Amino acid sequence: MIRTRLAVAIASLTPAIAVAAATQAPAQVRGGQVRLTPAEIDRLAKGEAGPGTSGIAGIRTTILLGDPAAAGPYVIALQVPANTQIAAHSHRDARSAVVVSGTWYFGYGRAADAGAAKALPPGSVYTEAAGDPHFAMTRDMPATVYISGYGPTDTQYTAAP
Repeated sequence: MIRTRLAVAIASLTPAIAVAAATQAPAQVRGGQVRLTPAEIDRLAKGEAGPGTSGIAGIRTTILLGDPAAAGPYVIALQVPANTQIAAHSHRDARSAVVVSGTWYFGYGRAADAGAAKALPPGSVYTEAAGDPHFAMTRDMPATVYISGYGPTDTQYTAAP
């Protein structure tokens, strides 16, 4: 049920994703259509950091669609270890996100404040307005978040991480 809600949320948050899919090379792309199972996503290349990510050691990034460094729609998956804190930062593009697993603690503001972070369980949705500072963290369990936007994206910390 959560995966169904996730697919609906991603489709509704980024309607232009079919355009991005048409430019991808994965074997699953057929005439602008993309279908990725969890096992196929697990086999995609993962990196430590990339455009629009925090660059914090231990966070794994998987590009699901598009290219966050280029103009156009993209979707990235962040796998964040337990007990990780991401300092307040912003991005030049507006983004939408869906929590896939774990509990993601997310807040808005120029400084990370654990008391101001809202616990977002799997199936939760949130937005990151362009230039609007925000922060995030995990506690005793890891979390996976799918983030969509229209690149190019970047990460600008409000203070040193």
